[in-house]
Amino acid sequence: MKQSLPRLTALLVTGFLLQAPLHAQDAKPAAKPAGKPAAIATVNGVPIPVARANALLQSQLAQGQQDSEQLRAAVRNDLITREMLSQAAKRKGFDKKSEVQAQFELARQGIMVNAYLQDFVNANPVKDELVKSEYEGIVKTLGDKEYKARHILVEKEDEAKDIVARLQKGEKFEELAKQSKDPGNKDRGGDLGWSHPGGYVKPFADALVALEKGKFSATPVKTEHGWHVIQLDDVREMKHPHLDEVKPQIQQRLQQQMLEKHIMELRAKTKVE
Repeated sequence: MKQSLPRLTALLVTGFLLQAPLHAQDAKPAAKPAGKPAAIATVNGVPIPVARANALLQSQLAQGQQDSEQLRAAVRNDLITREMLSQAAKRKGFDKKSEVQAQFELARQGIMVNAYLQDFVNANPVKDELVKSEYEGIVKTLGDKEYKARHILVEKEDEAKDIVARLQKGEKFEELAKQSKDPGNKDRGGDLGWSHPGGYVKPFADALVALEKGKFSATPVKTEHGWHVIQLDDVREMKHPHLDEVKPQIQQRLQQQMLEKHIMELRAKTKVE
């Protein structure tokens, strides 16, 4: 059985990908005022470094903001407010409180981890041939057809067999679907809409593709969800998006897989007591 990545590790990697897009816009460093130290402002005698402004500016650009004088002014104003409030907090002794210091350490670790992961990504770019291979694999898995189906889900095989018998006598599938245990479509005649077989659990998918258009399954289908009676309404050719349309998503997916593998390799070498 394939070993699953621990949930916190998966969240860590996903969080990194959200914070650090593959092609984040670069910002020009915030210029320091002529003839003054490398600070964008001084609050009660405490200078705010240009490097801090650049870090906040980069984070805004990574979230989709456009570099502009207005954005830089907003960054400066935000840092002044932060410094003012930080000084007020220190005067009340919050920087000495254990719970605040613990949060400081978590924030420090988060910044270090993000820098490490970004460096790993930069050193291990996803190659175009790997993206192409992944795309071709996905297309092959999805197949070249999609199916419009209905189903009725019940708990017991005898219930499913009774539904099949009633259908064979001419009762309407849409009416019988009202007794389905699937709340998502029982009021829509059991309609599942258009989907490719890979979107269903295997026993359901196998039974679906074996049906003729307009026919229902004469033998109930058992899955982990219960017993199904399936009807195939229509079949059509599937139109796959071009590689260029989905390339960024595939790159991110492969990048996440690389990060997960790297973290698991590090974990395997790490002594934890």
